[in-house]
Amino acid sequence: MDWYEPEDRPMPWKESKNIYHIWLSEIMLQQTRVDQMLPYFERFVDRFPDVYSLAEAGEDEVLKYWEGLGYYSRARNLHKAAGLIAERAEGDVPRHIEEWMELPGVGPYTAAAITSFVYGDPNAVLDGNVFRVLARFFGLDVPIDTSQGKKVFSKLADQLICQNDPAIYNQAIMDFGATVCKPANPLCETCPVSEQCVARLGNLIAELPVKSRRPNKKKWKITYCHLHDHQNLLLVRRPSEGVWGGLYELPAFSGKGEMVNWMWDNFQLKLPGSPVPVHIRHELTHRRIEAEVFSVRVEKLKGVKTESCLLVSSKKLPKFALHSLMKKYFAIFTSD
Repeated sequence: MDWYEPEDRPMPWKESKNIYHIWLSEIMLQQTRVDQMLPYFERFVDRFPDVYSLAEAGEDEVLKYWEGLGYYSRARNLHKAAGLIAERAEGDVPRHIEEWMELPGVGPYTAAAITSFVYGDPNAVLDGNVFRVLARFFGLDVPIDTSQGKKVFSKLADQLICQNDPAIYNQAIMDFGATVCKPANPLCETCPVSEQCVARLGNLIAELPVKSRRPNKKKWKITYCHLHDHQNLLLVRRPSEGVWGGLYELPAFSGKGEMVNWMWDNFQLKLPGSPVPVHIRHELTHRRIEAEVFSVRVEKLKGVKTESCLLVSSKKLPKFALHSLMKKYFAIFTSD
């Protein structure tokens, strides 16, 4: 806390005590670095300045403003939680950590951050930066991504938190991990607690914190059909749950044969000649995707018979929240 200087990392939600801004920032920071999320935060708040405007918006628009941040379940849960808060008497936001944890997408660490920053409750925050600081300083080699590890670190964090000013303590230790005790090339030479740091004394900096070994990524092969004419194309909205939940993409199939059958059954179209698909590789946290996209251009797309498809004007495509693989494809397609 003596080391911490708030002006070193000014952020729009730090000093305001605006509970909506703090809640939004903590959700965005769950899987995103501060420097990456800042422009998204500012754009999101500009469009949805409070919980009511967010609650009243449609999910499609919320996902569009989240586009590029990834992990879209965060946006869907945020939207659902805003609706629940807006329905409360006078729209009162939760006051206690247990109440926050009842909302979709809010876990113990996010709830701790909100209640300590806004109300000064002595609830310890555990984000990636705090895990790293504690693991290195105390030399803890229990994997941080296991239930046992979370219990160990949670208990330690609760023991260490400053009861008199938990908000400053939480912010200080997170900033310390982000700027001094960094994942790579930490500033050990200027670190104010280096003389007591077990990892530095034992030459364990590169080995801590420990994560359990992740299984190999599953391969996922997808065939897409880019069916379009001079003005329109077909899009499909993915199910709300699962990978890329609620986002839009081209009609997807398990293989070329399934795609050909779909084209004939719904549009009496045959795949012309021997078209060469665009091949795209894409990485997700747990999947390695190999996609092939067949571009099929027809003179005129007529009425869409399948309920799952939307006939979309090509000019309005930017208004739809596309997942990252789709954005890769359209960047290639429009550049050709």
